[in-house]
Amino acid sequence: MGARETIKTAASGKGGSDWRNRMRHRVVFYLVWLILLAIVPAFIFAAIVLNRANEAQERVRESLLRTSTGAVSRVVEREVTAMLSTLAYFSSSEQLERNNLRGVQEQAEKALAGSNSYLLVIDRNYRQLLNTRVPFGTPLGETSDRVTADKAFASGEPAVSNLFFGQTAKKWVFNVHMPVKLSTGEQVLLTLTQNAESFTSVVNREILSPGWNAAVVDDAGVVIVSTDGAAATGRPFFLPLVPALRIGLASIRHDNTDYQIVTDFSAITGWRIVAWAKASDVQGPATASFVWLAAGGAVFAGLAAGAAILIARVLSRDVKLLAHDAMRLGRGETVPPRRHVISEIDTVSRALSEAADARARAENEVRFLMREVAHRSKNQLTVIQAMLNQSAGTAESATVFADAFRKRVAGLARSTDLMIANAAQGVELTELAGNQLQPFTPDDADRVRIAGPSIRLDSQTAQTLGMALHELATNASKYGAFANDRGTVDLSWSIDADRLALVWRERGADIEDPPEGPQRKGFGSLVLERMLGMALQAELERLMHADGIEWRVWIPLSQLRNDLAHQDDPGGEG
Repeated sequence: MGARETIKTAASGKGGSDWRNRMRHRVVFYLVWLILLAIVPAFIFAAIVLNRANEAQERVRESLLRTSTGAVSRVVEREVTAMLSTLAYFSSSEQLERNNLRGVQEQAEKALAGSNSYLLVIDRNYRQLLNTRVPFGTPLGETSDRVTADKAFASGEPAVSNLFFGQTAKKWVFNVHMPVKLSTGEQVLLTLTQNAESFTSVVNREILSPGWNAAVVDDAGVVIVSTDGAAATGRPFFLPLVPALRIGLASIRHDNTDYQIVTDFSAITGWRIVAWAKASDVQGPATASFVWLAAGGAVFAGLAAGAAILIARVLSRDVKLLAHDAMRLGRGETVPPRRHVISEIDTVSRALSEAADARARAENEVRFLMREVAHRSKNQLTVIQAMLNQSAGTAESATVFADAFRKRVAGLARSTDLMIANAAQGVELTELAGNQLQPFTPDDADRVRIAGPSIRLDSQTAQTLGMALHELATNASKYGAFANDRGTVDLSWSIDADRLALVWRERGADIEDPPEGPQRKGFGSLVLERMLGMALQAELERLMHADGIEWRVWIPLSQLRNDLAHQDDPGGEG
């Protein structure tokens, strides 16, 4: 029994010795493998990050291109809308009422001087009665745009044409028609025409990513204007277009070449704005990045292996010196101190110093954020307490109180969401107004009109104005313009000297005669008169019209961005 155990132990010891023998290598072997194991995963991770970065960059590029095509679409629609407004102006001309075409032409030439638009009058037989491109009385033929003219005559509504070659202009043009009935009972078309080249400045390469082109294409697929000389005005667009109502990024293959295409659609004109590029051009930078990454990985791996060999030699020399000193110590000889090339202490010291600096910066940032949180929390609690007191004081029952208080807190929450989302830049007044009025907006969105220049508000101003707008919308839904199916609300603002001038005007409301006796003001009136007046030094004027209430508010511009000045100075007191 003892002999077998001895043999087994010996065999086990031999196996362990064999394993250690197989793992016995010089230090250079382990250093090379250590560096390779550190570098190779890093490059694999870098490849993954690079791939994700390229995907993110592609999404950003798509977003920018969609924004660019959307901006072009809006410019086109704005131009066509302006043309329709001009036609509406001419439709009420006294000269047109008297059927004085010469007077109409003289009036149009003065009004359109310096613009890119020309006025035409077209009768039911498609004859041009006047054309401001040429002097009055010049013989004129039929319009070259009979298809759209037919559409306008048949529908009685304005119509925008596709691109066509104008016989009078001798250029590629498009028309905007408006049917008008003369005093004689004859129906004619008032038409504004523009050259396609007038949109050249709208579509340019400066708004596009490198390698991309853009074009405006009409409903028939004909190019109106383009940044690519190959896609010239008047020619069919060379790529098959996606369906008109589909916008965004798509991939198309044409003539054995893959393209990426971004489209946007103009509902007013029926035209499409198209941006396109070859897929190889779009993906080229990503491919080049991966090639450079692979080449760099190979080079750095070779350099690292060479450095490992040099380091191994240095370490081996120091180990041999230590072994020699150990043997001298074993013989009882004196061992002199030696200087070695390894200095970990300096590295640790530098790392600790850098960590201390980083921690100090982090603590300063945390203290600033805590002060900001405390400041905003106090403001929120003050506002909630005011809402609670006013809701309790004006509520007729617990249910009414709970409902009113819940809605006011929800309005405050919407303002807070905007403040958090735009903490550094401030809250856009247009976004704040749309956010607060959205829960009260009727199904017919045209009953609410919001207009005014771009103005950013600090957090406190946005919170106060948000509450005021919420209360005004609440009152409108209960007693004012939103309480019936026809009333409208106009919210507008402008810059008046050094003040923001804001106007809330309700129209079409069912106004009841006020009951006799003293009237208690609602929470909306108190918000406007007290909070706006006290917090923002605002001046207010309340007007009662026969068809609805009107509020006029003037706020000094200096009161709009106080919080933002604090945020720009992290070292200041919150």
